[in-house]
Amino acid sequence: MAVKILSVDDSKTIRLIISRAFKAYDCQVLEASNGLEGMAMATREKPDVIILDITMPIMDGMEMLSMLRANHELRAIPVVMLTAEAGRDTVLRIAKMGVRDYLIKPFKEEQIIERVSRIVPLETVTPAGKAKKRFDDPIKFLVVDDKAAILEQIRAGLGDTNWQVEGVAEANIALLNIENNKPDVVFLSTTLPENTALWLVQKIRSNIKTQSLPVFAMMVKTAMQDQERTQQLGYSGVVTKPIDYTELKTKVARFLKLDASYRYYNQRENILWIKFPDPMTSFDSNEITTNLNSKISEAVDAGLDKVVIDIRQAKRVEMSIVELCFSIVKIAQDLSMHVDFLGNSYVQGLVNQYHETKAWHFFDTEEAAIQFYNPNKSPAA
Repeated sequence: MAVKILSVDDSKTIRLIISRAFKAYDCQVLEASNGLEGMAMATREKPDVIILDITMPIMDGMEMLSMLRANHELRAIPVVMLTAEAGRDTVLRIAKMGVRDYLIKPFKEEQIIERVSRIVPLETVTPAGKAKKRFDDPIKFLVVDDKAAILEQIRAGLGDTNWQVEGVAEANIALLNIENNKPDVVFLSTTLPENTALWLVQKIRSNIKTQSLPVFAMMVKTAMQDQERTQQLGYSGVVTKPIDYTELKTKVARFLKLDASYRYYNQRENILWIKFPDPMTSFDSNEITTNLNSKISEAVDAGLDKVVIDIRQAKRVEMSIVELCFSIVKIAQDLSMHVDFLGNSYVQGLVNQYHETKAWHFFDTEEAAIQFYNPNKSPAA
């Protein structure tokens, strides 16, 4: 059953960001523009999660949160609070109201997905009978931009993937390329001469063979009004210049529903291994979090009862990594799985800096973990 998410915010832009963020998942996103509408929607729909802004007209987020907590039918609904204020007093005030999490505006789509996926399991949607593509599959990109430097920058930025990047400078040539070569995704500069970018989007959306093709608008970060209009014009999303390539990969992977879980999860020697990369990007954290429930459930289904979290590659152990480890430990232990860690002496020293993590048990090597859990297995086997 689809997860119901209620977004309560007076900003259409924020509601659009939230709605767009969950498109790739089995979710139903409901919307309200103030706390009064939000209470009515929550009462009628009983959402699984509420994403609630603090500052709104008519009824603000704090008033709505108080009403939720006073209602015996709604008080247990988890709330993620949105605030433009990052001050300590604001955060403490939110925490005292019993919210599950909070985000400081402005935020990115992957951040709200990560927060919600800590509360409820999110499943990506794959059409029936269609095999799910992997992140390392040769995805075909078409970049439509009359500035050659942008094409070269994108090629360099995606150089660590198997994604194939082709570029054209004109909208009419791009349309022929789309018809003949069938790219998986198009990145289209909105500053092409004579408004030909809009012409190209309209051509793509009016053709039944290409109308579902993902087309991302490329524009400068400061063009806020243009960003708000992109969905109305037929774009699938926005990539701002200068391009953040971690964010770009995240958007493409989420929109195309690419499976990247193999990079982090592996079942071997009766153990579920969860590997943290370095650096741990927001994409990595999001992929580990959103696949966590399903991967642990699969492991339990296969008869596994042990998890080893591999953080040997970490050069720094920040609170975000510690929080993610705690999430894994809690979910695993709820299913009666035993959790240990894999890390060198340097990593163990970093982890021991936190009072809450001093009790974590570490293995120095994979072989040591395998031998510990399989004492009858020969080390040479």
